[in-house]
This record gives sequence, structure tokens and C-alpha cells, in this order.
Amino acid sequence: MSVKVLSRLFRRLFLERLAKLHKECKLAFLGSLSKLVDPEAFATSLAPLRKVNWVVYSKQPFGGPEAVLAYLSRYTHRIAISNHRLIGADANSVTFRWKDYRIKSGDRMKTMRLSTDEFIRRFLIHVLPSGFHRIRHTGFLANGIRRDRIAKIRCLLEVEVDASPKADEDQDGGNDARDQLQTCPKCGGLMVIIETFLRGQLPQSRAPPWEDAA
Repeated sequence: MSVKVLSRLFRRLFLERLAKLHKECKLAFLGSLSKLVDPEAFATSLAPLRKVNWVVYSKQPFGGPEAVLAYLSRYTHRIAISNHRLIGADANSVTFRWKDYRIKSGDRMKTMRLSTDEFIRRFLIHVLPSGFHRIRHTGFLANGIRRDRIAKIRCLLEVEVDASPKADEDQDGGNDARDQLQTCPKCGGLMVIIETFLRGQLPQSRAPPWEDAA
């Protein structure tokens, strides 16, 4: 399918579904957007969007969907740069390795040295703004609505809830033994599982040097 055709199709379907949600009163408008509750005002706000060219890009991944998931999964619990790429740092500069993707073959790894302020500036570009989420969960277990939805489900199923402190502790994950397993014995920080593999199998991810990890 032509990308231009796909762009127009996506624009039409998206706006049609958005209008349908508005008609079914499934959209919430707060603050200065409260006026969009009115159908006429909402239709007026959508009108310019029907004339704008939407940028849509779709291409089959070379390595298949598994390769895409493997690539994205490396960035779920880290940001910008991993420890093993850092070479040195002092009060004035930071030195690190980077990959030059403009080079098609051979050694693409290079070394860069930036002032401390510039390194921090580039690092903070990768920090998500307040209110944004790197990973979003949907359904009744989504973080924003999980507590209310579970309470409603229990009410509909007529399930009694144990109000004892022990039950609340177990529900919130306050298990002492599990908490101890998730605590780093070296620095006391919280450890996150980034990969599981069978005995004798080599891990796919590369661990940082011990000094950096500590």
C-alpha cells in the first residue's frame, strides 16, 4: 500500500473513531477544553485536522517482529546510555563510546568526549516529560485505573475483601522475602530483572562492569 494512501486512510479512520467516542460520551474534557463537550465545538476543532497531511510510515522489519521486540525491550528499564559505554568522567568532561551508523561496514564504534554540561544536556533530552510513560498498560490492570477497576470487579463478583493489614501488605507486594531478593547486596539499590535464561544458555544482554554497576 502506498504510504500516501495509508496516511489518508489512517487519518480518516482515526478521526471517525474519535468522533464516535465523542458521540458515545466516552471522552473527558477538562479545564480549558471543557467547551469541546459541545458536539458543534468538537466538530469545529476536528475540521482543520482533516486537511492536514498526516505522516504515517509502515515497513516490514528486516528481522521480523521478534527483532523489533528484542530491540525495544532493551530500553524498557534504562535511558539514553548504558554504563558499559562510559569510559571516563571528571569534573569537566565525560568520555564514552558511540556507534557511527553512517559507516556501513568495519568498526563503527568511536569515542567522544563532551563537557559535563553538554553531556547532561544531551542525557536530559531522553528524559520523558512529567506525565508521560515509557510503557503504557491497558485494560483493567492499567496503573491509573487498576485500584478502582479491581474494586468494581470484586463488587460485581460479590467477592469479600480481607481488610486486615496483612492482606493489604500482600496485595501491594510488601513481601519481606521478595523485597530482600530485589535488593542489591552491594549498594542496597533496587534490582530489576532484565532477562531470564536457561542453565547453560548465554544471556543476550551485556552486563555493565562491576565497578559501574556498584
